[in-house]
Amino acid sequence: MWPVGWLLTVLSGAALLVRGRHPMLALAVAAGCAVAYYPGGYPDSPMGLALLVALAGVAVRCRRPAAVVAVAAILAAFLAANTLGDDPAGKSRQPQTVFGLGVVLLAAVTLGEVARNRQERLAAAERRAGEAERSREDEAHRRATEERLRIARDLHDVAAHQISLITVQAGAALHRRDPEAAFAALEEIRTASKEALREMRTVLGVLRQVDQAGADRPAPSLTRVADLVAHAQAAGLRVRLTGDPPGPLPAAVDLAGYRIVQESLTNALRHAHATEVTVDLRRAGGEVAVEIADNGSGPVDAVRLRSGNGIRGMAERAAAVGGRLTAAPGAGGGFRVRALLPTGTTRGVPT
Repeated sequence: MWPVGWLLTVLSGAALLVRGRHPMLALAVAAGCAVAYYPGGYPDSPMGLALLVALAGVAVRCRRPAAVVAVAAILAAFLAANTLGDDPAGKSRQPQTVFGLGVVLLAAVTLGEVARNRQERLAAAERRAGEAERSREDEAHRRATEERLRIARDLHDVAAHQISLITVQAGAALHRRDPEAAFAALEEIRTASKEALREMRTVLGVLRQVDQAGADRPAPSLTRVADLVAHAQAAGLRVRLTGDPPGPLPAAVDLAGYRIVQESLTNALRHAHATEVTVDLRRAGGEVAVEIADNGSGPVDAVRLRSGNGIRGMAERAAAVGGRLTAAPGAGGGFRVRALLPTGTTRGVPT
């Protein structure tokens, strides 16, 4: 019988090699070997340890009901083997043996449950860490996209407005025979060029995150709309500034209102062939109304209404601070831009 006992011991140990992929198969082989070995009166061997390891593997990789059913099946098999066996001593010890074996098997299941719970907690922690990392990456990408859009709007506003003034003044200087008038146009070109350069340096300074020499100059705001009006008037456009000063505003709202006026005056110069523009600023309740109306006679087409980064950029600026903007042909002709911007606390929008 010794060769049979050694064969069962080796087979139960070999079954553990497949417990990772096939835990139930490993347990079935180890349990079958143990049921055939111990009731046969063989001496103690490591086979019992192999059975416990296989059972713990089932508890780790399968659900609790599967492990409990396996314990019940093993106990039933041992009980049947002892009952049918020829060892009288084994039959007399049958209740104690089954009870003790049940305790040991349940202990193995408990250890497997603890190991499985630990693995699940570690896996959940890894998933949460991965999700948090992806969330951080998505947030960084979103912020970078918003910053690129903001910088693109700023560059468009600065370049389009000032270069439009320069173009108009340069054309006027070429056609003026009066040296003094031509000199005045050139002076305006120089002023617009310096202003464009200063504002572009400010925008680029944000990218480099360093202080520029002109950083202490007043930031663009609705309090400086008069400067925009003066530049437009110097370019030959009649501009009337009406309404009441809006007073202190959140920085993002102040900048958005300024850029909307700036872009509207630029469009009046470039697209509308306008000769007169009215800029109206009014504060009512929790909003400041910014309205720009011109008497332009240029065609009102898709280019004018959707105007690339111009009209869309103004609408985005208004929406970014919780406001709204409409741009459409005026009832009596020309073109009208109206923005309603909140004067209260706004969302965190970079300025």
